[in-house]
Amino acid sequence: MNKTLWRPSPSNISKSKMTSFIKFVNQRYNLSFEKYSELYDWSISDVESFWESVSIFFNIEFQSKPESIVKKSDKIYLTQWFSGAKLNYAENMLKDNYFNNIAIESFDELGNYSCLKYRDVYRKVCSLTKFLQKIGFSKGDRFAAVMPNTAETITASLASSSIGGIWSSCSPDFGFKSIFDRFSQIEPKVLIICDSYSFKGKIYSCADRIKKLISSIKSIEKIIIVNYNNAERVSDPKCIYWDNIDFSENDSKIDFCEMSFSDPLYIMFSSGTTGKPKSIVHSVGGTLIQHIKELGLHTDLSSKEKILYYTTCGWMMWNWLLSSMYFGSTIVLYEGNPFYPNQDSLLKIVDNNNINIFGTSAKYISYLQSEGIAPKKKYGFKELRLILSTGSTLTEENFDYIYNSFKENVQLSSISGGTDIISCFALGNPILNVRRGELQCIGLGMNVLSYDFNGNSVKNYKGELVCKTPFPSMPIYFWNDKYGDKYYNSYFNKYKNVWTHGDFIEVKDCNGVVIYGRSDATLNPNGIRIGTSEIYSAIDSILEIKDSIAVNSNLKDEYILFVKLSSNKYLNKELIHNIKLEIRNNLSPKHLPADIIQIQDIPYTLNGKKVELAVKNIIDGNDIENIDSISNPDCLDEYYKKIKL
Repeated sequence: MNKTLWRPSPSNISKSKMTSFIKFVNQRYNLSFEKYSELYDWSISDVESFWESVSIFFNIEFQSKPESIVKKSDKIYLTQWFSGAKLNYAENMLKDNYFNNIAIESFDELGNYSCLKYRDVYRKVCSLTKFLQKIGFSKGDRFAAVMPNTAETITASLASSSIGGIWSSCSPDFGFKSIFDRFSQIEPKVLIICDSYSFKGKIYSCADRIKKLISSIKSIEKIIIVNYNNAERVSDPKCIYWDNIDFSENDSKIDFCEMSFSDPLYIMFSSGTTGKPKSIVHSVGGTLIQHIKELGLHTDLSSKEKILYYTTCGWMMWNWLLSSMYFGSTIVLYEGNPFYPNQDSLLKIVDNNNINIFGTSAKYISYLQSEGIAPKKKYGFKELRLILSTGSTLTEENFDYIYNSFKENVQLSSISGGTDIISCFALGNPILNVRRGELQCIGLGMNVLSYDFNGNSVKNYKGELVCKTPFPSMPIYFWNDKYGDKYYNSYFNKYKNVWTHGDFIEVKDCNGVVIYGRSDATLNPNGIRIGTSEIYSAIDSILEIKDSIAVNSNLKDEYILFVKLSSNKYLNKELIHNIKLEIRNNLSPKHLPADIIQIQDIPYTLNGKKVELAVKNIIDGNDIENIDSISNPDCLDEYYKKIKL
């Protein structure tokens, strides 16, 4: 068993929502649970009672109550949740009992700061809702965003869900092709986009991207442009600037649209190894109840706390952070590079502004560690009680670094889930110890197991992460997936009626968890899931490249791009620059490889598919499975040599 690095105090345990929830469950269902493990076992065995208890304990605002909690199906992805219930996501975020609380604090790398109370957010959402209705935006329409992590983005998303719209967002550093490949699939009626954004102090204009999106996505009827840096003005009948929208509403009430529990709320994009990014549709109720469970029980978030998660609007952690408003807490937004203008810029905000919960990525923590930065020498982090980390798994050395160099008395919760479920499979727990290198527990209601190669559930063994029983935040469908084939093949074609997530997991005897990274060929640099097909498409126009293969490493938070060049061509500085430029412009800076290596041949299967997993296993030092299926296995010898170099 790994070393215990943190223990919750008896006082904190007794005051936690998790302990209150255990008492509530015991009283309501005549049970006698004392431990989390007992509560967890019940949550996956009595699924109906568990999810009903979450909705009652947290007093979810239903416009009409559910007729039933769970309607099971012989196919778990067809399970129906809270049938008959009517609710609205935005209404649950904008409860009037929190109107005097600070809702949003916004910081950016240029030193700008602003804040809004819940009352202010409600009024802005009300005004924007009226504007959207005037231009014909209604229930079921798509609202797309190319926006930085700002209060305007939060406002627009809540306005969309108030009306019953379907929201989808990405970061402004995405290139045009990356944006087009996503939004052209879902045909948005309205687009909100920034005129510019800053990164490392440099201002980047979005004017050209706006013009190309106007001409390329014909479904867009109105573009709302948020002016940040007085960039070039775009003149087009479809465009209106944020500052020209009337936000003078004071006393009006929002007429929140009645939504069924399983109506769509978000479209998220997660890339596989072939084709365009998958358009994953998540429900109103499934997203809401899952986030409430995770933020309320597993994070113990309260109305008096500030939560900052360093994220972009293209990552599901942005959606997760937004749901913190349910608890009346203050969500703290940061836009820009966390290391600009100084390496500790983000840390300074955490300390100076009394952040209680700080969320970041393993990449950020690893960078601080590699640079020898010892935050506790400079900052006290007096109010910081919880550090969250996701994107990839923290190493044991990362755990040591946090407790030796950051803060001793802090709960460190590595959490893991993904865009596909817009939530977590394994995460933190306020009443459990933190053990070195482990996620604290599997989440309530998530029947997660580690399967060996033969599909047997095993403990203390690195296996395939699966979930055996349904949960509310499973996608309701993929957009434009008429017969559900893409959905089924993404999660259910490996084990019958069992969700297969694509990660390697080990479940310890103590029920702690270790996540080892992707078990498929999907890339995951900086915690952003990327399909290899996106990389191949981005560099397809480079004439010198005859073929390529992009491979993620589970040992590092990065990927390597191997390129096969035309005869008599060599990988020089100019070509490396051009490759990176194409990836940056077509996709985003976050899509850049850690290394580019010239190779003589690319491994293919007998039926003509690239074998990314074979090269991935070489990088990670694992055996190659099914080598007989590779048509040219001799080419792998060069990968062994190049990787060792």
